[in-house]
Amino acid sequence: MVARHARRRSTPSQREAVLRLLETYSDLAERGVHLLSGLLVGQAPRQWIHYPEDDAIDRASGFQWFYHSHSPEDRPGAVEHGHIHLFARRGLWSRRLQSSAEKAFAALCGSPALNPDTRHLLAIGLDAKGIPISLFTVNSWVTGDLMLSARLTLNLLESIRLDTGQPEVDAVIESVVRLCMPDIIELLQARDQALGAYSGPQKLQAPELELLADVTIDLDSIFIGID
Repeated sequence: MVARHARRRSTPSQREAVLRLLETYSDLAERGVHLLSGLLVGQAPRQWIHYPEDDAIDRASGFQWFYHSHSPEDRPGAVEHGHIHLFARRGLWSRRLQSSAEKAFAALCGSPALNPDTRHLLAIGLDAKGIPISLFTVNSWVTGDLMLSARLTLNLLESIRLDTGQPEVDAVIESVVRLCMPDIIELLQARDQALGAYSGPQKLQAPELELLADVTIDLDSIFIGID
């Protein structure tokens, strides 16, 4: 796991993302509520439960996500409180599966026969205060669907727009994706290297191949690095 702190040449989209994150957390602080308050509706979070129960879905844009946490026994040494899994629904990628990039990636994955309705894009780890602290990718058996090539994954993330009825979480997801695109590129490269290095059969179902790649993020350092 590698943390990135180098100064980056920023884009208008990234500068906008910084302001949006600051405004989102400032508003939450003024109201005295947690980022996940709208999901938990006054209840203590329960491990393994999806929040919301049927996922947060933006049917117009084709993206969806859910938040959950693991037990300490399942994730020993983890510092996160829980994480958000982000997915693309079929309409975003079904017509692009015959591209050379998708065919090559399917071959890398062992040419799976599954045909799920979602593809996992990214996971965002949060600390107990609701601040993003990591990005990671997991094997397909973890989420029960499949992945997409790095090229298409990045293309979809670059265009992400969310309106799931959870505006604060939507804002954080969108902003983190825009701010951390260099990290996401690195993450997907490491993901594909991990998949390529595994020589066992049915690699997408291999229990020993769970966390494919992860990277720590420090939003304060990223904010300072945005010029």
